[in-house]
Amino acid sequence: MCGFALDLRVSCSNVWYSIHLSKIRRFMDAKIEKSHTGVGWNFDNSYARLPEAFYVRLNPEAVRMPKMVVFNTVLAQSLGLNPAALEGDEGAAVFAGNRIPEGSEPLAQAYAGHQFGGFTMLGDGRAILLGEQVTPQGDRFDIQYKGSGRTPFSRQGDGRAALGPMLREYIISEALHALGIPTTRSLAVVTTGEQVFRETALPGAVLTRTAASHIRVGTFEYAAARGIPNGVRTLADYTIRRHFPDLAAADNPYLSLLEAVMERQACLVARWLLVGFIHGVMNTDNISLCGETIDYGPCAFMDAYDPNTVFSSIDHNGRYAYGRQPQIAQWNLARFAETLLPLIHDDAQKALSIANEAISGFSDTFRRYWLQGMRAKLGLLNAEAADGALAEELLGCMQRHGADFTNTFRDLTTGSTPETSTILKMTTRLSRVILWGDGFSFSLCIQRVSTVLTSFRNLSPATRFFPFSPRSFSVWGGILCFLRTGSDTRPVTDILSN
Repeated sequence: MCGFALDLRVSCSNVWYSIHLSKIRRFMDAKIEKSHTGVGWNFDNSYARLPEAFYVRLNPEAVRMPKMVVFNTVLAQSLGLNPAALEGDEGAAVFAGNRIPEGSEPLAQAYAGHQFGGFTMLGDGRAILLGEQVTPQGDRFDIQYKGSGRTPFSRQGDGRAALGPMLREYIISEALHALGIPTTRSLAVVTTGEQVFRETALPGAVLTRTAASHIRVGTFEYAAARGIPNGVRTLADYTIRRHFPDLAAADNPYLSLLEAVMERQACLVARWLLVGFIHGVMNTDNISLCGETIDYGPCAFMDAYDPNTVFSSIDHNGRYAYGRQPQIAQWNLARFAETLLPLIHDDAQKALSIANEAISGFSDTFRRYWLQGMRAKLGLLNAEAADGALAEELLGCMQRHGADFTNTFRDLTTGSTPETSTILKMTTRLSRVILWGDGFSFSLCIQRVSTVLTSFRNLSPATRFFPFSPRSFSVWGGILCFLRTGSDTRPVTDILSN
């Protein structure tokens, strides 16, 4: 049995989640003007063809005075859209939700989640899935509004979003994309001309984001908890068709689905750690089955290396700290496995044993991806058994000396002199050319350090694994500068261009 034992009681509970029909009618009666044609929208909304237990159909709430703040023209082109038709007032109206593109079928998705370990029923409380855009290459992407008004899942929330956090998600998600890490992406941010009230009054905004899908671990938890007839099977079959079509012919497609999702999550979290990224809120409703980073909240890139670093002000116990992210990912996958147990095997105990065996393999899978990435970061082109210990010794040295995570690895690529190199300043043990030496022989250090420096100096900048990551101070500095001026977007676009 793995250390994250499954709990059948969670998945077998039948939790009633009521949706007020009067609210649905009110939202559906909203008068939203259809957008003009010629933009390039090409919707085929497969999620809207699932049973309506998984969503509620409704339009976004119109806003007073939409204004474009930032528009991702490159992403728009890749989606098959015409940027010129969306850059002005027409685009602002579309991305605010005032004008609904032809062919879209707006809906709010239902899901549940374990939030900081506690189970609750949730749903899109301030988001609307507009539909699925099919690109000229045949790829399928969800188009979703965030901050588009109240839904039946809003509970006590206002359904709106403030401009600062929406710009922050735009910047961080595009940064992860530039780093080659799977992520939702940001298409546009518009202001609404209205205020939202948090601790103070803030300018309101709507973010439009794209995703391979918004199917979450929490979506499966919702289906299992509601006891929807054949709900989990329907959702699993849909997920296989959409993201893992090759699994349909597997001997046990649902076990294969679990293993495939685990593989993608192990790879994703490893890549987070390799760039010092901390998600901040790894609740099960924030875990995408397609393996993308999703739902940017109190996330950040680490400065000084410390595996206990957190960025969420409410994560008092460090549940989602940088160094705990692999363990939390495994825990979340165990919750996903619980929902699949009846599909994995008819015998409950046999299903539990099979699922536990699958989940127990997460640590080795994660380690394989992490070590592969560390070898790339360190220029260790020839894999050796001691590579993992070497990398961990470096990290330990960095932690002891408070070294900056990104700059430490950057120093390896620049050929910095001993007087300026962050790494070489850390230790004088054995020789000034030894980067880190605890537990390693002189000859091994010389060999591996030589490989590091020679390899990176010969690599082109495009192939180096670790460009600079956007730091919290620069991200918020750019956002605050824009908020002060109300019109100058250069601080935001400068961060993106770098």
